[in-house]
Amino acid sequence: MNVFLDNIVFSLQKQGGISVFWYELLSRIMLDADFNCRFIDLPNENIFRQQLDIPLLDVLGNKLNLLPVKVQRYVYPTIKERGIFHSSYYRVAKGSQICNVTTVHDFTYEYYFKGLPQLVHHAQKRHAIVNSQKIICVSNNTKLDLMKFYPNLAEQQIEVVHNGVSDDYYPLADNSSAFVDIAFGPDFKEYVLFVGKREDSYKNFNMVVDACQLIKSKLLIVGGGHLSKLEVAMLDAKLGLQQYKQIAGVTNKQLNEIYNNASFLVYPSLYEGFGISILEAQKSGCPVICSNTSSIPEIAGNGACLLENISALKIAEVVLQTKSRNDITKSIVENGFSNSHLYSWEKCYQETKQVYIDSY
Repeated sequence: MNVFLDNIVFSLQKQGGISVFWYELLSRIMLDADFNCRFIDLPNENIFRQQLDIPLLDVLGNKLNLLPVKVQRYVYPTIKERGIFHSSYYRVAKGSQICNVTTVHDFTYEYYFKGLPQLVHHAQKRHAIVNSQKIICVSNNTKLDLMKFYPNLAEQQIEVVHNGVSDDYYPLADNSSAFVDIAFGPDFKEYVLFVGKREDSYKNFNMVVDACQLIKSKLLIVGGGHLSKLEVAMLDAKLGLQQYKQIAGVTNKQLNEIYNNASFLVYPSLYEGFGISILEAQKSGCPVICSNTSSIPEIAGNGACLLENISALKIAEVVLQTKSRNDITKSIVENGFSNSHLYSWEKCYQETKQVYIDSY
C-alpha cells in the first residue's frame, strides 16, 4: 500500500507535541513492510526529524523548495498514484486516486485566537477537514469539538486515536539527578515544574508563578522558547533571581530526570486537545496538578489532582496539603503511573494503521 507522508510540521516547529506524534508515527511506519512510504520533506532544524533516517530516494521531488516554508505550508501537492496521503499539519493532496487522512489535534485557534492568525489557521484546517475521507481525533473531547464546529460530518468518517507516551519515561530507582545537578546546580531542589508554551493566556503560566510565590517554591520551566525580558522581570520580582530556571531542547532522557526530581508538574491549561506532558509526568512518577477542563480529565484519569476553576491559591493549597500528607501524594503517583500505561505509541500506530487499511 502506498502511503504519502507530509513532514511539514518538522519545518514549522523545532520541537513540540505534534512533532513528537509525527516522529513516533514515522519511526514505526518506516519499518512496516505493509507500506510503501514516500515523504514530502523540507530542510529543517527539528530535533525529532534529526533522529529519523529517511532515504533520499523516498523523498518526493518538490519544485517549490525555494519558497519559504510560510508559503509552502499552504500549497497542496498533486499525487497521481493511488494511496493514502496523511499530513502532519492540515494539508491534503490533490489526485483522483488519493485518500486524504487528517489528524485533528485541537481547536485552540477557534477558541482562543482572534484576527488574521485565527482566520488563516481556521481556513487551512477547514480545507483539510472537508477534503478528507477520514479524520483522526486525538481524544474524545477533540471529536466533540470537531462535531460542534462541523456538524455535517458523517460520524463514520471520524476515528478517535489517542496519542501515546514514550517508554523513555519511568521512575528512576536511584532517584538520579546527575543531569539536573549539572544543568541547574545541586541546590536547585524540590521545584515545581511547568512544561510547554507560555505566551498563550489559556496556558496560565503566570498562575504557576503566582502559586510558587505563595508557597515560596522554586520553579523550573521547560520548553516554550527563551524567556522574554518581560517574563524575566516578572519572575525576578515575584520569585527572585535564584528561584527559577528555564531550559529548552532537552532529550527524553533528560526530561525524564527532570520529571523524577520535580515536586509536581503543574498543568493549569484551560484547553488541550490531548496533553502529552501529563502522561510523561505520570509515567515518570511525578505527581500532577491540572485543570479539570477540555480533554485533560479524559487523559489524566484519576491519576492527577484535577482542579475546578483553577487558580494560584488552589494550586498552592494542594501543594502544601500534599507535602504534609505523603499518603495523598503516593495515591496520586500510583494512580497516575497506572493511568499512563493505558497509552502507548505502539497502540497509537496500530490504530492509525487500521484507519489507513479501512480507507484504502
